[in-house]
Parts: sequence; structure tokens; C-alpha cells
Amino acid sequence: MGTSQSSGGPGPGVPLVPPWVPDPFPPAPDEGEGPISPDPNASPPPVTQPPQLAPEGRFGWARRHLGTFANSGKSDEMRRGLGHYTRSGYGGSGTAARRMGGTAATAGRLDRTLAGLGSRTPAPGDKIPDPALLAGRSADEVMNAVIEAVRPVDGTLDAEASRAAILDGLTELLTRFPETDLLNLTPEQRAFAVECYTANDVFRRIELDVGKTIHEKAPTAASAISRLRQIRDYVKETIAASFRKLREAGRTLTSGRVEHLVRAAIRDTFEVFEGFAE
Repeated sequence: MGTSQSSGGPGPGVPLVPPWVPDPFPPAPDEGEGPISPDPNASPPPVTQPPQLAPEGRFGWARRHLGTFANSGKSDEMRRGLGHYTRSGYGGSGTAARRMGGTAATAGRLDRTLAGLGSRTPAPGDKIPDPALLAGRSADEVMNAVIEAVRPVDGTLDAEASRAAILDGLTELLTRFPETDLLNLTPEQRAFAVECYTANDVFRRIELDVGKTIHEKAPTAASAISRLRQIRDYVKETIAASFRKLREAGRTLTSGRVEHLVRAAIRDTFEVFEGFAE
């Protein structure tokens, strides 16, 4: 499952949030036209802080609890492992959510691409596959075209994980709605695909960071796969609960708000995880 067997996860001394991860809170564009004269009474700009570096043994406690979970299957150990993964591995839910900034950005592109296929009109700055060329193609061909448009290969494990997560999300969409036309999704179907993608991408980040421990500590290869599936299902349940909380508060995944709401759901999810750290 995934690439965890070949990845030992990030080590110490590297930025907790790599420089290529999109800023989850980019500055708002300037309003008005023309140059703005400097205000002599304005405060000086804030000093840019150096990136926070990962400490030695950052995932030690997470691996300890997840190793016990891998061997025993005890769900409380899985939750404690995810709690320390968040608190010790990333310094808390806020930084963990920032690390997933690329997930939110990709979720926004996924929604815009799927909407553009239906309207035949891409959003400004986006590229979508030509719906005319995809008409009559198999679902696999359409999904591959969407993946290439949304998350091209860039040589990072983040991109590899996100591409797989997009495929997972679209596959789950087709499983739940077998008659779905990927070239003409309803807003509800797009929202479901985005939620599924988000959950799968968060899980794949966890798998890349600490999944090797599951393979090493599980008694058999089959049980390792089963344990990873348990983690994935729990991540999906927690992400789904976070999105449900947003919907109940009147915040839905409408176009133009997807990235913001995905960030909120991810932050809420890691807050839940961090609560299990002891």
C-alpha cells in the first residue's frame, strides 16, 4: 500500500514545512490601481522567521505507539500514535495542517478541473483536458487525464502521493455513484470527490512519514496491510466528521471556497489527533 516500505520518513534537521509547500494563508492581493506611496508612520515589515526545523527523534513516540498497534491491533495505540505524530512529529496541529497546504491547493484545482469539464470552461489560470477528446473514453482514461491536469509529476513524493490520492478519490466516487459521468459531475459529486481525495492524501502523508514502522512491527505482511487500512479508515472517518461539522455550520464546498474549507477540515482533523497524545 503506497510507498511507505521504501520511505523511512523525514529525518531531523529538515524544515517541518518544506519550502515547496504552498502557503496556506497567502497574502490578499492589493486593491486599487497604481503604485502605493510608503507610509512614513507605518510599522516596519515583520522579520521573516527561519523555517522551524525538525528535532531529533521527532517521530519516536509516534513510532513507539504505532509499533505496538501494528503488533497488537489495539485501536487506542493507533490513536495515541496519531496524537504523537501530530504533537511531537510536527509540533502541533497548526504546523501539521500547514504541512498539508499542498493538499488544500490540489483540492481546489481538482474541484475547478472537474467543474471545468462539466462547463467546458476552465477557470482563469487553470488548464483542463479537452472534454471533446475525452468523450467516449473509459473512466480510467478520464481519471488519468484529470490527474495529469491537476497534479503533474514534479519529482517530489508529495506529488506522487497526491496523484495516487486523486485516483483513490475518483475511484471511490465511481464506486458510490456507478452511473456517474466524470465529464458532467454535480456539485455534490464534486464535493464528495474532494472529500475523498483530502482524506486519502492526509493518510498517504502519514504513511510516508511513519508507515514503515507498521511494516516492520506487524507480525505478517497481511496484518501490516490490514493495520494500514485501519489507519486509513480512521483518517477518513475523522476527515468526514470535520467536513460534516463545517456543513452543519453552513460552510459548504462551493466553488471559490474549496481550499479554505479543506484547510479548515484538515486543521480540525489534526486537532482531534493531537488530543490523543499523552
